[in-house]
Amino acid sequence: MGGQALIAAPRSTGGSGRPSSRFTPGGPPRRASRAFVAVLAGAASFVTGLWPAAPGGFGPPPASAQELSPRLEMQESGVDVLLQAVSPVDDRVVWVSGHGGTWLRTLDGGATWSGGMVPGADTLQFRDVHAISSEVAWLLSAGPADMSRIYRTDDGGASWTLQWTNDEADGFYDCLSMFDDRRGLVYGDAVNGELRILRTTDGGANWSRVNPDRLPAALAGEGGFAASGTCLAIGAENVAWIGTGNAGSARVLRTADRGWSWMASEAPIVAGEAAGITSVAFRDERFGLAVGGDLGRPEEHTDNVALSADGGVTWTPGGRLRMAGAAYGAAWVPGASPPVAVAVGPGGVDWSADGGTTWQALDDRNWWGIGFASPLAGWITGPEGRIARISFR
Repeated sequence: MGGQALIAAPRSTGGSGRPSSRFTPGGPPRRASRAFVAVLAGAASFVTGLWPAAPGGFGPPPASAQELSPRLEMQESGVDVLLQAVSPVDDRVVWVSGHGGTWLRTLDGGATWSGGMVPGADTLQFRDVHAISSEVAWLLSAGPADMSRIYRTDDGGASWTLQWTNDEADGFYDCLSMFDDRRGLVYGDAVNGELRILRTTDGGANWSRVNPDRLPAALAGEGGFAASGTCLAIGAENVAWIGTGNAGSARVLRTADRGWSWMASEAPIVAGEAAGITSVAFRDERFGLAVGGDLGRPEEHTDNVALSADGGVTWTPGGRLRMAGAAYGAAWVPGASPPVAVAVGPGGVDWSADGGTTWQALDDRNWWGIGFASPLAGWITGPEGRIARISFR
């Protein structure tokens, strides 16, 4: 399994929500899949009942959460494909990416969405998007070999430039993020026992591979989860973090020099084949949140939240999510007081107002992508073109 990618893609048929191995029909699985599909309906619900007071326990919500009033508002995307990633620029400008070469953009906070398909990319799955303005954005398609590509637009999606194509047969890239308009990182699954991280210093015109000598040794089978584009998080100044999985331990990689060199720390999240960290988020230079789980156990609650108070050097268990199964993405809500974290997955949407120690359910439908610009402006995405805006008041 070493160097083989973990896929998060919907099945062509069925709606069980269970992951399936990526394989040729009738043959053995080549690599663990991160696939979930669920066609779930119903109105958004704000559940105010029991609150998980500690992992495995339930009690009343803490006072800080009782003071908050989250609201989920469905929006019309105009498409019916799986939308996997969200990149808010501010409260009005938001970009979204998905399958079938699809990208979307709103300039009015989601009241209206427009977009299209990148020419020649109709077979690609854009599992990540990173935008820095209403005009400039990058798309990462995830897949084996040359299915992993990076595109950039400088005119609001009117045209797209192919900046990079993976040239390794066993390569598979999962997440992309930018420090600014010139410097950024891309993370991919290990190849031949070596982690794959790319850097750019010129806005993506050129991407170079980080020297393996400056990376931790890859664990057997280690890779990422291209589920929501949030397995890579960029912090202030020179700091970034990456969550990994599909190995004997779930790990968080961290850099303090814009990706030039990296170190690794273990996180207490369930590990193994098709298990580990799917998403990592930091609300400042110290406090971090990692979520994930075991994608092969969608009906079970596992240890799938980890917290850091020292910039990702060490990690401790967080409270278990209300939703069953793995979480696919997580985000801190910028400017929220008290600090609020939100997690999404095929089992729904959960939120925490105490740093990830306890969680409350907000919705029970199937969600994949997540991104927040402010307490009043967050977006989540999922199957069948689903988009919703979340606000905390």
